[in-house]
Amino acid sequence: MASHHGSTPPTTGLYTPDQRARRDGTVWTLVQGILAPVQFLVFLVSLALVLRYLWTGEGYMAATISIIVKTGVLYTIMVTGAIWEKIVFGQYLFAPAFFWEDVISFGVIALHTLYLWAVWTGALPPTEQMVIALAAYLAYVVNAGQFLWKLRMARLQSEGRA
Repeated sequence: MASHHGSTPPTTGLYTPDQRARRDGTVWTLVQGILAPVQFLVFLVSLALVLRYLWTGEGYMAATISIIVKTGVLYTIMVTGAIWEKIVFGQYLFAPAFFWEDVISFGVIALHTLYLWAVWTGALPPTEQMVIALAAYLAYVVNAGQFLWKLRMARLQSEGRA
């Protein structure tokens, strides 16, 4: 039987007891808990505006502004999430417990940034810009699902210890 050296005890759950204590003790958990639903609401409004533009050809500016706002919220949640991850897991990104969520997050950020580039440079016409936004939003939905799954797993782990 192998012995475990180091400060992190083996765990089958999402968090070790120390990580759970750090998670519960940092304000960044609350910040993430507020930003996540705000981002989702911004996403829903923006999605409606993008789809309206694609269906009717009207409302380009409103859709564009909404995507830019969504991207700003995304960047904010990514930066604050990296701070949270550093406090809880000791590294800014790609902690084992959230590795794949972070990988997909970078894809989401890349697509949103590609959209900003397309708007800023005018390199793509409006319809193609909106298609990029939809791809970014699809990736965001996948990523949000990953995080919701982890939240559910954390709650189940917490209930199992109670």
